[in-house]
Amino acid sequence: MRDVELRQLRCLVAIVDEGGFTDAAAVLGVSQAAVSRTLASLERALGVRLVRRTSRVVAPTATGLRVVAHARRVLGEVDALVQEVASGHTRLRIGYAWSALGRHTVAFQRQWAERHPGTELHLVRVNASSAGLAEGACDLAVVRRPLDDRRFDTAIVGLERRLCALAVDDPLARRRSVRLADLGGRTLLIDRRTGTTTADLWPPDARPAVEEIHDVDDWLTVIATGRGVGVTAESTAHQYPRPGVVYRPVGDAEPVAVRLAWWRDDPHPATQAVIELLTALYRAP
Repeated sequence: MRDVELRQLRCLVAIVDEGGFTDAAAVLGVSQAAVSRTLASLERALGVRLVRRTSRVVAPTATGLRVVAHARRVLGEVDALVQEVASGHTRLRIGYAWSALGRHTVAFQRQWAERHPGTELHLVRVNASSAGLAEGACDLAVVRRPLDDRRFDTAIVGLERRLCALAVDDPLARRRSVRLADLGGRTLLIDRRTGTTTADLWPPDARPAVEEIHDVDDWLTVIATGRGVGVTAESTAHQYPRPGVVYRPVGDAEPVAVRLAWWRDDPHPATQAVIELLTALYRAP
């Protein structure tokens, strides 16, 4: 089977939409003979008849209808790709895994809109280790653990306290803060892909049991039942207040570094501006 070309798919869709070769040729800006040749080449490539032609009617075959449906999706994706590239640097997508920028999220969005009205900002949640950067879902990513990938560069823009998430009726919830040793006998809920905490935060002889979860909503739901506890960056408490769950500072735990990540070989032109704004927000009292 020879490669199917976009021009062939556009030709088929035009024939079906316009109901004939003459009108399809006018829409495509080519001759009627060119439309016939293009359709014939597509039918040869696929090995099936796509359009039934009579002296009075031009209509797709049953197979043709299925091919047209696929062609519309393919052409839509291509158009979206072209629009994505054409929009270029007028749009900025920043990915994050669990929580965006915590208490700074709204301030960042508003200040960005005021200072850079020509670059539309989108925050995108992707529960992946690179927060969507490796997947192509964003241009920059907010991550709270080092990225072991030489394709990316990172810069620390701020620090966040580490908090413990507990059920409201947990005895530790009555305290103003907790210590790591207080959690040694508990079940610690962790997300190995994107979470900021593992059992390695504790000494080898005092580590809590571990249960793995894969989403912040699942994490909060289990914590609310009292079946486990979580240790997370401060931003999670701002992003996800939840009835039945309280957050308490972990007094003897190191803070979490908040990093901005980008493609080393293809940084977005707004990267430095984002770093400067986020750093200023995190430094503000």
